[in-house]
Amino acid sequence: MSTPLRLLIIGAHPDDADYAGGGIAALYRAAGHTVKMISVTDGAAGHHVSPGPGMVQRRRQEAAASGAVIGATYDTWDNPDGGLLPTLENRYQIIRLIRGFKPDLVLTHRPNDYHPDHRYTSQLVQDAAYMVTVPAVCPDVPHLLRDPVIAYLPDDFQKPYPFQPSVVVDIGPVIEQVADMLHCHQSQFYEWLAYNHGHLDQVPAGEKERRAWLGQQLRTRLRPRADKYRQQLIETYGPERGAKIEYIEAFEGCEYGAPLDAAAKARLFPFLPKKG
Repeated sequence: MSTPLRLLIIGAHPDDADYAGGGIAALYRAAGHTVKMISVTDGAAGHHVSPGPGMVQRRRQEAAASGAVIGATYDTWDNPDGGLLPTLENRYQIIRLIRGFKPDLVLTHRPNDYHPDHRYTSQLVQDAAYMVTVPAVCPDVPHLLRDPVIAYLPDDFQKPYPFQPSVVVDIGPVIEQVADMLHCHQSQFYEWLAYNHGHLDQVPAGEKERRAWLGQQLRTRLRPRADKYRQQLIETYGPERGAKIEYIEAFEGCEYGAPLDAAAKARLFPFLPKKG
């Protein structure tokens, strides 16, 4: 294998990176590439019964365990959950992260999203995009000679414009690993999010039953996305395989990073079929 690629997924909360990008993270790791996932906030607000410092520690442990499923690093920062702002200090934190890790590909939220922490995480990454190449900014960390490719994680929001995928990826081969990663976030999928979404009464009591239930929830969420982008899947994987793919992740190029052109797609998504 040539020099391993470096994937950086920057989410707002300690389950965002693997919720939207766990599949590509697993594919990268299976191919021997390096993956780092980040939660920009501490996750303290993510519970209906026990928010606060104890939840920060619990969610930090859950995120680390999720990364360990695939052999990736998963770090949780100390910015307040529900209180993230696109400040200069936070921008510098993102600049230093990107410079220090030297990613080939950065994935993050889109700037239009229901959660302010998601929106501001996206804003911070966009604001850092060019600045990572400017030597006078954050001179304590060596600047990059060129921007990494930046792409957005998928969502279903329609305004000001809907998600427009540049790349669609079959994650069927790693769907069980993704479910195992999400299973690590016990405080979220079996407690807080189940309560917040109104189906806490549906969560099974047993560990094995919970994992099976979560796996089904994951499949139910991802199947419509494959159908939505079926034509692009057929164009990418060919008619036979493209018509059968059930579970996908999709990513939209951000014009503030390096171009996600044909050459970049071939380099950064080596598990896609080769063209020509």
